[in-house]
Amino acid sequence: MIVWVNGAFGSGKTTLVEELRSRWPEALVFDPEMVGYVLREIVDVPTGDFQDLRLWRRQVAELAVGLVEEYGRPLLVPMTLVNPEYVEEIFSALRKAGVTVHHFFLRVPHEVLEQRIDGRSFTPDDPAQDERVRRWCKSKIPSCMEFLAEVPADTVVLNGELSPRALADQVLNSIRFVSAPRKTPPAN
Repeated sequence: MIVWVNGAFGSGKTTLVEELRSRWPEALVFDPEMVGYVLREIVDVPTGDFQDLRLWRRQVAELAVGLVEEYGRPLLVPMTLVNPEYVEEIFSALRKAGVTVHHFFLRVPHEVLEQRIDGRSFTPDDPAQDERVRRWCKSKIPSCMEFLAEVPADTVVLNGELSPRALADQVLNSIRFVSAPRKTPPAN
């Protein structure tokens, strides 16, 4: 099973996944950005966005399937993915491999996203690069907002302004997560 947590930069994807992981220790966390970083070291990314590389999309799907199959554990994936064609391509490959995908999208108002992005430091030792990353993240907000009108029918849209704990409760309830019962010691 894959729990894909989607949303704009600054929506709280990583924070939510951290909360889920603390409550679901057997789950693995897979960040597809790592695949993009590796590809950037090997090939040019003409558009500047590694998601535009067909190889990135293929490798993300294949690695996610491999992790689920090899380790038999649920996978938590925090990743902004808002190009409808790319969502379909990746999610179809996952489902074709027999992997259940639960897709969640964190909806956060535009102005809140900008405040959160402004409050982050991406490259503390390089202020100029930090500002470039902030501008790039902010430039992606409109496409993330537009995606809300096109999300796949089975997507669960969550209020990203809720606390990580409340959001994790909603996600776990939505996937009907039941933790293993605690063993009680036998009575003497």
